[in-house]
Amino acid sequence: MPAIEIGRICVKTAGREVGRKCVILDIVDPKTVEITGPKELNGVKRRRASIRHIEPTTEKIEIGRGSDDEAVLKAIEAAGMTDALKERVKIVLP
Repeated sequence: MPAIEIGRICVKTAGREVGRKCVILDIVDPKTVEITGPKELNGVKRRRASIRHIEPTTEKIEIGRGSDDEAVLKAIEAAGMTDALKERVKIVLP
């Protein structure tokens, strides 16, 4: 199971959205991914992020590469993960 893959649910560990969950939309290069919340669901904007600033979870949804926020939201609802993506995770920094 690859940790960084399209559709993988992750937790932001840095930046203003720390502790919020996001979905990987695209792998830009070996160190950068494109993510979204989507913003309407939990406030995480569509943006590029370093893989050092996200922590992958075991959860995954089925989406296509570069899907728009509407398609991601439908996939989250179909997987029954709407409430899981709305909750924030407490991050303890070393």
